[in-house]
Amino acid sequence: MSGIYIHIPFCKQACHYCDFHFSTSMEKKEAMLGALEKELMLRKGEFANEEVETIYFGGGTPSVLTSMEIKQLIDAVYANYTVSEDPEITLEANPDDLTNITLSTVEGLGTNVFEVYLQAGINRLSIGIQSFFEEDLKLMNRAHNAQEAQSSIREASKYFNNISIDLIYGMPDMSDARWRENIQKALSFGVPHISSYALTVEPKTALARFIEKGVVAPLDDEVAQAHFNILLKEMEAAGFESYEISNFGKPGYFSKNNTAYWQQKKYIGIGPSAHSYDGVRRGWNINNNPKYIKSIGKNELPMEVEVLSNTDKYNEYVMTGLRTIWGVSLEKINAENGPKFKEYALQQAQKHIEEHLLYIDNDTLLATKKGRFLADGIAADLFMVNLS
Repeated sequence: MSGIYIHIPFCKQACHYCDFHFSTSMEKKEAMLGALEKELMLRKGEFANEEVETIYFGGGTPSVLTSMEIKQLIDAVYANYTVSEDPEITLEANPDDLTNITLSTVEGLGTNVFEVYLQAGINRLSIGIQSFFEEDLKLMNRAHNAQEAQSSIREASKYFNNISIDLIYGMPDMSDARWRENIQKALSFGVPHISSYALTVEPKTALARFIEKGVVAPLDDEVAQAHFNILLKEMEAAGFESYEISNFGKPGYFSKNNTAYWQQKKYIGIGPSAHSYDGVRRGWNINNNPKYIKSIGKNELPMEVEVLSNTDKYNEYVMTGLRTIWGVSLEKINAENGPKFKEYALQQAQKHIEEHLLYIDNDTLLATKKGRFLADGIAADLFMVNLS
């Protein structure tokens, strides 16, 4: 299995917590679309023997593109790659783009935006709700309001079965009761997938400045952990499986795109700041729109590449594996990295096993419910730094 990720580096406005690469100016949108198409063509040789099973539009805000522009990029994938018969094609969308659509944007392909997306090839929507409360949305500087959050899901559900929504927890002044209400509101729409993330303070974001100046209260790790525990309980009761720390799916609705990342499948990242992985190397494109466009225009890939060492591969496997229900296979470490790495992993894991944060089942290291929220820190304890 392999996938293609396409980064759309445009947003209407900057969310206060976001440090992803984007621009609020659409001035270079046409040139960017041309560059994205060309990068797809320039890199087709990387997947000459691969079948593409997932196409994912991320950002930024992919739903700022018109339907024809999205179709144009999907057509470019089909023109240059071998695509499976039933690929998962996901579009990240903001609620305001799904509720404030005009017929002029639809461009004759359908009577509403959802029909147009379906005709363009999109079969999975990931809607950036984040919260159903107005005060949370204002704090985050989201472009949509609470009413649009609800109406976007309600309307999308008439056309799409495969819908995911995003929620954020651990926000300043968010009580346990309000977080439960957010979860229950999300569940009331019957969507089969929910992604939920703890609010984090990234350097150089507006949120970081607000906290530094005392405008917003500092984030509390204990609150975030309490919210995570509530999330696990509520989602499990609703029949969802926590197949990765931040991702909950009904049976048959796990994200194929995200699962491929965690299981270290191959993928190509198209667009500024996009990352790629081929099993041996990792690459990342420059995170500058004008420089990206200029480089692609000269048939040059604006990408830095790192060849992964045996230690790098081990560390990445541990980091991703502990976050998932599939865990970290000690047999796989032994086979792919060597017995010293397996011995080291077991040695480093022992204290976490004694603290009931990890356990071993069928020669696989797994995080307990208590350990799930701490998985990234536990993984760091298992990282290898002195073997090649």
